[in-house]
Amino acid sequence: MKILIAEDESITRRMLKGMLVKWGYDVVTACDGKEAWEILQTDDAPQLVILDWMMPGMDGVEICRKVREFTTPSLTYIILLTAKDTKEDIVLGLGAGADDYISKPFEREELQARVQVGARVVGLQSALAFRIQELQEALSHIKRLQGILPICMHCHKIRDDYDSWQKLEEYIEEHSDAEFSHGLCPECQKKYYPESVREKDDETASSQKGRGRY
Repeated sequence: MKILIAEDESITRRMLKGMLVKWGYDVVTACDGKEAWEILQTDDAPQLVILDWMMPGMDGVEICRKVREFTTPSLTYIILLTAKDTKEDIVLGLGAGADDYISKPFEREELQARVQVGARVVGLQSALAFRIQELQEALSHIKRLQGILPICMHCHKIRDDYDSWQKLEEYIEEHSDAEFSHGLCPECQKKYYPESVREKDDETASSQKGRGRY
């Protein structure tokens, strides 16, 4: 998982990066709020972010608000790193859109635990988003098979959205997961293959006659 560290203090930034890399994370760093915001607007932006509250250019709280306003909020987990630890400050940070916070100075074990929680949440949210997409695609296929379908009364071909005529089985296979295997119903077998029906009837009669001798 890729994690963004936005911290203007170089020593703290290097220390955080060293720990996260050691724990197996892919780390991207920013030295101020403006650089962090630019990274978060890229197509492959990190889904887990550790933001320092006080930074030049744009502080952590402002970034939180912009992330929740302009990006997909459910797929960005934000941990606010701050020396502010009053209840009012915590409420302000969480209200701005942070998912969690860590007070400075922080313990290594606490940081690791909170990052692990964030990684689990991001994983669950990503899996849920993927599942929702699958369901939406399935629903789209179902809707395409609903309503009135123009069908030829003789050959049973279906007219599609592009005014082209398709065989019934081709249309259904294209718009669903159904597959066709061909066979013969009794009526068609009598109509088109009467000889095979007579042979089968003769075999059945002969078999029944043979059993009747005993």
